[in-house]
Amino acid sequence: MKIGFIGLGNMAKAMIGGMIAKKMVTGADVIGSAKTEATILAMRERYGIETTLDNGRVAMDSDVLFLAVKPQFFGEVLPGIKEFIKKDALIVSIAAGKSIADIEAILGKDKKIVRCMPNTPALVGEGCTGACRNENVTDGEMAKCMELLQSFGIAQEVPERLIDAVSGVSGCSPAYVFMFLEALADGAVEAGMPRKQAYTFAAQAVMGSAKLMLETGKHPGELKDMVTSPAGTTIEGVRVLEEKGFRGAVIAAVKASVEKNKNM
Repeated sequence: MKIGFIGLGNMAKAMIGGMIAKKMVTGADVIGSAKTEATILAMRERYGIETTLDNGRVAMDSDVLFLAVKPQFFGEVLPGIKEFIKKDALIVSIAAGKSIADIEAILGKDKKIVRCMPNTPALVGEGCTGACRNENVTDGEMAKCMELLQSFGIAQEVPERLIDAVSGVSGCSPAYVFMFLEALADGAVEAGMPRKQAYTFAAQAVMGSAKLMLETGKHPGELKDMVTSPAGTTIEGVRVLEEKGFRGAVIAAVKASVEKNKNM
């Protein structure tokens, strides 16, 4: 099975790296295209994949074809590869805001299409991906696609109506988490901790908290209550966050991201 990537940016790099690291494919099983010689040379040297500047060649050779170009370039790139796509190829789009119907309108309703939304933690093998499919994709084909997506984190199938929510809660939220980490570190620096150490403490606390919730299966409210002792330091901080509208700001940010994704 040949895996193709049109576009070799950071997300494609994360996906290819994950697939090879998990030994799901070898470099020889992957072909990718990009706009510049520098990009394809770097990817060929790092992962041993086949590379080209010709998108049509990638489409022609691929059994699973990942569309890893930015959504604003779909109108330029997709018509140019339509005639080269294999009849039974599985086409996987990672572009925000581009629906299955949008892709079908360019490539044809007979194509097997999966739309997915990964996030940047895929770069370290901790991605979170939501995926949906059109009616042409069989259960077996979707299972294989999910196996590939799970090589760089967790992946779950969702109905397409929830893809915008996936974008808001996992696709965009790393940026919010990084802002939170920076603010946590700023608070520690104000209290006298060196900046580098503050980032380490903040990042480990956030990573450990997320892992605790995932592995225990406990409700986040229950875990919060475990930390907040009566008349203690944590409940004092929680009080300030509530006064400043912390929850409401986060909810509003996710809602804004969802709406933007719908209207792209």
